[in-house]
Amino acid sequence: MPLPSIPGYNRLTKTHKYSAAGIAAAGAAALAFAVVPGGDADATTTAQDLPAKSVSWDSHKAQQDTLQRQSALASKEAKDAAAEKKAEEEAAKKAEAAAAKKAAEKKAADAKAAEAKAAEAKAAKEREAKEAASRSAGRAKPVAEAAKEKKKEYPNNLDGWIRESLDIMKEKGIPGSYNGIHRNIIRESGGNPRAINNWDINAINGVPSKGLLQVIAPTFQAYHVEGTSWDVYDPIANITAACNYAADRYGSMDNVNGPY
Repeated sequence: MPLPSIPGYNRLTKTHKYSAAGIAAAGAAALAFAVVPGGDADATTTAQDLPAKSVSWDSHKAQQDTLQRQSALASKEAKDAAAEKKAEEEAAKKAEAAAAKKAAEKKAADAKAAEAKAAEAKAAKEREAKEAASRSAGRAKPVAEAAKEKKKEYPNNLDGWIRESLDIMKEKGIPGSYNGIHRNIIRESGGNPRAINNWDINAINGVPSKGLLQVIAPTFQAYHVEGTSWDVYDPIANITAACNYAADRYGSMDNVNGPY
């Protein structure tokens, strides 16, 4: 029975028919291959593609985990190394500070010891000086006592009187010489300790000159030398008082060559 004629629709050629039949057959074969288990080798190979892809992803994830663990380990090692270095630096600083403190303490101890040694040496020196002074004083005392006990003796004459007067004058710082004193004594009294002048102006005024060097009473009293007699006729007292007056008035009895 012929197909009805549809406007706008072209009649299929033999080639078109064969193509449509091939497509239908191919679709049915694909459907049958997918439904029926245990197909041919090509179907098995296609079914194993998915597991292969899953294994590849797990391997990649494992590599990432390994890298992360290695990175974390490296970071920890770096932190540990930094902490160890810091600890070493702090320990070195503490050791340096301890050494400096120990050195300072030693220096202070040495200074204190040196100060104590100096003080001890000074004290020893002072003790030695005191002991030496004490020994010296101990030696000097007997000598002074011996000298006092053994008083120098002078002959009881004009020579002895002049010499004893000179020793007293030397002790008191009064200038004069043996010759100057002797010369003036001979001129004034001739060597007589009891000589008196009753005719000169002093005698007229009531204060006659007396003794070896003819000293009036006011002069004798004003220039009397301590340690000698207050008797104007005493030879030693008369000579030393007269020489004391002459030193004050003329510089020394040696400078007197006439009435004074």
